Amino acid sequence: MPERPDDPAPDRPAARPVILLAAHEHAARVEQEFRARYDRDYRIEVVGSADGALDLLRELVAARRPVAMIAAERRLPDAAGVDLLHQVPAVVSTARRVALVAGDEYADALDEMRAALLRRDMDTFVGIPRGARDEEFHVALVELLSEWGWSVARPTVTSTEVVAAPGDRGAAAVRDLLERLGVPNRVLAPDHAEARAILDAAGPGAALPVVRTYAGRVLTAATPSAVAEAMYGGYDSIPPGEIADVAVVGAGPAGLAAAVYAASEGLSTVVLEREAIGGQAGSSSMIRNYLGFPRGISGMRLAQRSRVQAGRFGARFYTGRAVARIEPGPAHEPEHHHVLVDGAQLCARTVVLATGVSYRRLGVPGIDDLVGAGVHYGAASSMAREMTDRDVVVVGGGNSAGQAAVHLAKFAGSVTILVRRGSLAETMSDYLVREIAATPTIAVRPRTVVADGGGDGRLQWLVTEDLDTGERSKTHADGLFCLLGAEPDCGWLPDGVARDEHGFVLTGRDVPRSDWPGGRPPASLETTLRGVFAVGDVRAGSMKRVASASGEGASVLPLVHAHLAWLREQEYGGRA
Repeated sequence: MPERPDDPAPDRPAARPVILLAAHEHAARVEQEFRARYDRDYRIEVVGSADGALDLLRELVAARRPVAMIAAERRLPDAAGVDLLHQVPAVVSTARRVALVAGDEYADALDEMRAALLRRDMDTFVGIPRGARDEEFHVALVELLSEWGWSVARPTVTSTEVVAAPGDRGAAAVRDLLERLGVPNRVLAPDHAEARAILDAAGPGAALPVVRTYAGRVLTAATPSAVAEAMYGGYDSIPPGEIADVAVVGAGPAGLAAAVYAASEGLSTVVLEREAIGGQAGSSSMIRNYLGFPRGISGMRLAQRSRVQAGRFGARFYTGRAVARIEPGPAHEPEHHHVLVDGAQLCARTVVLATGVSYRRLGVPGIDDLVGAGVHYGAASSMAREMTDRDVVVVGGGNSAGQAAVHLAKFAGSVTILVRRGSLAETMSDYLVREIAATPTIAVRPRTVVADGGGDGRLQWLVTEDLDTGERSKTHADGLFCLLGAEPDCGWLPDGVARDEHGFVLTGRDVPRSDWPGGRPPASLETTLRGVFAVGDVRAGSMKRVASASGEGASVLPLVHAHLAWLREQEYGGRA
């Protein structure tokens, strides 16, 4: 395969990723469109047949060339384009796959293309442009290339460096946070030439891991909480004596939606998040059933776009520390609540609880001792590349587990899903069940749990148990990703906030009559503490879906306005 003079050797980072075009009848138009937009950053290769495309693809993989995308015309001389795209994952599983449909064939091809999407033969289909500036065509391609660049490619430009020894569990946790925040990062060994300046800035004897943020701040013995706080500003910057209209506790989809709508309506809004903005949803590799994103969107990108949107309306974010408690205002200050964080205090007229849920622990000592060393709670998207050609196990039967398995399968040699129930269909969306069934490297073991596990310093083996027969078997495993249902983190809430037997916050008519404050039922999303609302997964009876959580975050605003109006009435009209 000939090399272009400007293409570096394959093992150099500057080598351009390849976009492979399989086109025949409309090859000139297709090549023109791709070269006009992408020729600087990608190497464009054009072939005229399906067999030629597969042969070139194998050559590229053998030469260790990164392949970002394969776009195939609907009709090729020796095969249909979707048949070619169907074969691509067997050669390179991480490349994005696009079917190209000529304009005069588009209407007739719709049913065929939709069926191919359902079979997961491709990522999307687009019409071949018939003129200049077909921006919809390029939006589709750029979205796919952007997701490929984030989830597959090593960043060519980084904004944050982590200096750590190999196998440092603390560094792994920091990297996972940075990936969830969408921050390009890299890890440098302490003896790396570029690490020396960072360690010098940290000072003699600096404890690893050391992190240098995009703002130039150097953190020693860095933790995810410290890094998160450094990224978005410390709590010490909260103006003393300020009373916010709305304090949103938790920055998952529900909290972000509440922040966007509150700030857009002119309310002073602060958002408090103990970990990464986006919550559990932020670690989802690809959400395909969220309204308005037909090609899907990663949880990280959805969260970061929402954060930017809320910030543009004036919402302020504080991350890295958990809220310790909420105290109703004293008798002489009943118009606001005190929200207390470690070392800081915020006053707010209303509080929106959007803390979501946490994944349950396996409770297997041999497993929990290896967290960060092959064992991960949550999708741990930063670890997917580390699982290349390895054997991975995913525990869980919800959508998050399915999304993690599909993403890991792009890298791992094998992925096994363990689920307590009889089938994935009982708890997982149909589109994910079909995608898993169409991925040959994913196996599903129903009615199976992890009973034991261990290894020399990191995970190497698991013992699984069949719940029906009690039979146990030992298997090799390089990675274990646990996404086990949901537990609310509500132990810090005051006793005045009623919860159900599982710890989820009760709101509205779900509150028993005996707990109605002042003999009146709370508003639909209001808790038993007046002016405190609950939205999203933390609320008893919620749907545990990204879209419903976002909807509740938006729906709480009329109730917030009503409470603020009531406070004004008490202030100016006397107490009822």
